[in-house]
Amino acid sequence: MLFNSISFVIFFPIVFLLYWFATKGKRKSQNWMLLTASYYFYACWDYRFLFLLIFSTLLDYYTGIKIHDAANLRSRKIWLWISIGINLGFLGFFKYYNFFVTSFAEALASLGLQANVSTLNVILPVGISFYTFHGLSYVIDIYYNKIKPERDFVDYSLFVSFFPLLVAGPIERATHLLPQIKKERVFDFTKATDGIRQIIWGFFKKIVIADNCAEYVNTVFGNAGNHTGSTLLLAALFFAFQIYCDFSG
Repeated sequence: MLFNSISFVIFFPIVFLLYWFATKGKRKSQNWMLLTASYYFYACWDYRFLFLLIFSTLLDYYTGIKIHDAANLRSRKIWLWISIGINLGFLGFFKYYNFFVTSFAEALASLGLQANVSTLNVILPVGISFYTFHGLSYVIDIYYNKIKPERDFVDYSLFVSFFPLLVAGPIERATHLLPQIKKERVFDFTKATDGIRQIIWGFFKKIVIADNCAEYVNTVFGNAGNHTGSTLLLAALFFAFQIYCDFSG
């Protein structure tokens, strides 16, 4: 589900109304509802990869507690490296397996050697970098005694999978987001209208500015040899606007 899709335009108001009015302002109910919505949001892309998100959450929730409760520095380091190794192992496999296998085969071929290597039809799970580094930043902060581990699994799961951050970031530190998840929230009409205004402005930057700039940029750079220097310069300028408005929007 993309933020600029019809599905999200339907999804978000439903979540907004349920969050504020169906949970009766109870923090735990709000967190349960947001967690369910976040998992649904992620599953809309490909439900098969939901297990990776849940596994990563379980891994860092457990290793965070073990790091904090460890009796000595050696045990703390072992649990930290277990988290880092498994997390980066999954991330590296899904993002870079085919790249490294192909590069290895090409390197051997340049030396006159033939290698029988096989690539895999690996689908990159959406948002895997963001939720992986969410978890890693959390366990590293625990290791350096910046925070204590979160014992409430629902609250921690929401920190990792909060849908506005799940597929496009930014990577949020536990020291900033977790206290907000633990805090009681009450509806504020002024903040709600300000939030809606920012959403509309973000849609404008993404759909109207960034996407239209992208069409021009792709047309020019897709056949750069047939365009003049001034056209290429203008395309580079449009590309800067595209990148800025895409991410900020």
